[in-house]
Amino acid sequence: MAVALMLTLATATSRASEEIPAPPQSQPILLKGGTIHPVSGAVIESGEILLEQGKIKAIGKNLTLPANTKSIDVSGKQIYPGLISSNSSLGLIEISSVRGSVDTTETGSINPNIRAEVSVNPDSELLPVTRTNGILTALTIPQIADNGLVAGTGAVIKLDGWTWEDMTLKAPVGMHIYWPDLVINRDPRFPTSPEDQVEATEKSLRQLKETFAVARAYQKARQVENSSQGADLRLEAMLPVLEGKVPVFIHADEVKQIKSALDWTASEKLSMVLVGGVDAWRVAKLLKARDIPVIVSPVMRLPLRRSDSYDEPYANPGLLAAAGVRFAISVGENDTHLQRNLPYQAAMAAAFGLPKEEALKSVTLYPAQILGVGDRLGSLEVGKDATLIVTTGDPLEITSNVEMAFIQGRPIDLGNRQIRLYEKYKQKYDQIKK
Repeated sequence: MAVALMLTLATATSRASEEIPAPPQSQPILLKGGTIHPVSGAVIESGEILLEQGKIKAIGKNLTLPANTKSIDVSGKQIYPGLISSNSSLGLIEISSVRGSVDTTETGSINPNIRAEVSVNPDSELLPVTRTNGILTALTIPQIADNGLVAGTGAVIKLDGWTWEDMTLKAPVGMHIYWPDLVINRDPRFPTSPEDQVEATEKSLRQLKETFAVARAYQKARQVENSSQGADLRLEAMLPVLEGKVPVFIHADEVKQIKSALDWTASEKLSMVLVGGVDAWRVAKLLKARDIPVIVSPVMRLPLRRSDSYDEPYANPGLLAAAGVRFAISVGENDTHLQRNLPYQAAMAAAFGLPKEEALKSVTLYPAQILGVGDRLGSLEVGKDATLIVTTGDPLEITSNVEMAFIQGRPIDLGNRQIRLYEKYKQKYDQIKK
């Protein structure tokens, strides 16, 4: 029985998704008659948008078209930039309970040399499911084991492609550091004593500081020697961080964690992005003063404390926006199977104080800017990648459907396994009724 179960799981996890990756754009495509939402500018009613060689060639009305242009009438539809998930493990996990399909974490607490993109599974069933709801690009990140600190670097990937090389849009994007928990649990039923918790936290912080001290010493030695001989791969991976070319993405929720991370990155002179940030609104002035962006991940979650208001997580993005803090909204790296719900995270924030326009930007333009791909994604502008969606309505509304999607001008198959299962069992019950 055990052998049969193992074989069944192996077969299920190794099966590729049925959707075929699209080939490169071969001819100009004109979308005409739809309402264009550039995000970075005014809405264009009954507009036209020309896609050529994977880029947005022109936007407006009565455009001059190149020869062999394929024209698609999208009258009555809405055109938006593709949505961006700014914190996920897409491509790194398939079935949480099947160990062989999870490749998010390495052993050890310090792994700066880990690169998320090389482990991405292009055949993951979760990629078609996610892009069906308009999410066409995502930051996929490594995670940590117990007591881990430095997980490695994340990558911005396109959710369509034959190989991880095809799918990678930008890598590395940032070095991911999971900040130690600074809140001491004094409940006598807790398995670890307060003293041991303090000791474990101090040990982790010392280890992190020592790691960066060693990396800086290595950086100086490499500058003197000017040679790649005897290179240490772990320390080599940290050089772009020390040089300011790559930011550190600090995963922290509680206010003490955030303040501690702010102090440390200031002392180390590191560029920082805060990920999680449930308490970010409490330190908004500090974040604004340092111009530190926040990837709120997620919005729909429980408050951290019993004394907190139920709506604090929902109101967090609106409070950050009011304080002038740069931010994006995401679902969270631990909710890979729910990445399709990204637009509804932003919608919830809009229901609790975030202006509607800002809610849309929080899953399009703002994550593109924070992830360093704002010159290519996040808005509909001439010269940017032709990565966009055609919908029946506002993508943040659960009643809207995505009818077309393009990644760099390539029409994307919007089918997925969940749709196939729906159609299959719909037939079953239709037959029963008859």
